[in-house]
Amino acid sequence: MAIKDEELVREILNGNQSSMEVLVNRYYKLIHAVIYRNFGDYHIAMDLTQETFVKTLRKLETFEIDKGDFKGWILKIAINTSKDYYKSSYVKHNLPHESQSVYFSKETSEKDNIINILEKKEKRLQVKNAILSLPYEQRLALILRYYHDLKIKNIGDITDTNESTVKSRLRLGIEKLKKLLDRGEKNEKFKKEI
Repeated sequence: MAIKDEELVREILNGNQSSMEVLVNRYYKLIHAVIYRNFGDYHIAMDLTQETFVKTLRKLETFEIDKGDFKGWILKIAINTSKDYYKSSYVKHNLPHESQSVYFSKETSEKDNIINILEKKEKRLQVKNAILSLPYEQRLALILRYYHDLKIKNIGDITDTNESTVKSRLRLGIEKLKKLLDRGEKNEKFKKEI
């Protein structure tokens, strides 16, 4: 049986640094995925994921063990780290609006031909670019809800907003996403007709 997060935190605070390695292994993929989906850049996500774990270790004494929501707490640190980076002048001037390269790994059946595979990848790229073009708060709410299956209450706790604000951001984000994707499909049909 796996050791609970709260017990690992106690062990770290008592000097057992190997317990931090367990927490990093447990949450690395989640933190990296949330950040990557927010920025669409693998290297930025790697850097911010590492920064998140450094901040986590530094702030570990402030974690309220009795409340027992380490996952929410570390996600909040990751999101705040992402916000800080997003607000930096570097991002405003240097982050590309569209992803330069995207790799998707998905098992395909033998029946799928190369055209179907390329069409699926193109559709995923359109969705990814549409999500990246949403305002930060809407994008974050969508990523946490639909990619990481968090409950609205948890998203509110992580983002320091109430549930109705989270619901509003989700609704607005979905509406904008639909418009962006519909517009993209119309452009594709127009290109094919020419």
